Amino acid sequence: MTTAHLGTALITGASTGIGALYAERLARRGYDLILVARNRERLNELAMRLTSETRRNVEVVAADLGNSNELASVERKLREDASITLLVNNAGIGTHTPLLGSDVERMGEMIALNVTALTRLTYAAVPGFVARQQGAIINISSIVSLAPELLNGVYGASKAYVTAFTRSLHRELSEQGIRIQAVLPGATATDFWATGGLPVENLDPAIVMAAPDLVDAALQDFDAGVLFSIPSMHDLETFEAFESSRQALLPQLSSNRLAPRYNAN
Repeated sequence: MTTAHLGTALITGASTGIGALYAERLARRGYDLILVARNRERLNELAMRLTSETRRNVEVVAADLGNSNELASVERKLREDASITLLVNNAGIGTHTPLLGSDVERMGEMIALNVTALTRLTYAAVPGFVARQQGAIINISSIVSLAPELLNGVYGASKAYVTAFTRSLHRELSEQGIRIQAVLPGATATDFWATGGLPVENLDPAIVMAAPDLVDAALQDFDAGVLFSIPSMHDLETFEAFESSRQALLPQLSSNRLAPRYNAN
């Protein structure tokens, strides 16, 4: 049975971990792929395997998204390739090191990748999606976007940006045929932790999710139109109550009068 062609998915950070799993799952669903990461050798290996297993077209783009020139080349691809129907903003770096123990240059690199690159790639993709009234963006955020105090403050803040940006994109674009999702993984068994200086083996196994489970659950939520996918959260009513409380705040956030508590004396 032939799988329907769903267009092309461009996936950043696609050489390993969550990004590579998205590549595999999306190819099996019927997407052609554009795989973006720094490591060309790993990308080529993944591309050869997926082409052989799925018969989908797989293009490799070796690019460091922290480099403005290389980022610009991926932006051009998103603007010019009308076959692209899905952008997966997965590339990102993190660390568990406390804020004051972190090198500020390294924190700047984190912001450049987690925030600036994700924003620029989204801006490159969205006009074409809107013009074609079709397209989707999946932003890989983190549970620390809701609790930035749990890990390094810059990392948490960068992911809070991703979640907030996704919320705004959904508000602006959902009525124009564009699907938006943020995925908020908890601790996930990938090399992300070792890269950040804390191998996953040092974490409590009870909090670490297998990466295939994470991606499969997030794609199930994507199919169902879930805006914020939190696969590790068992009691979803807790998040729904949080969101309801946040919504209740909105009418109260701006006023031309001081709150009564300031006039008590």
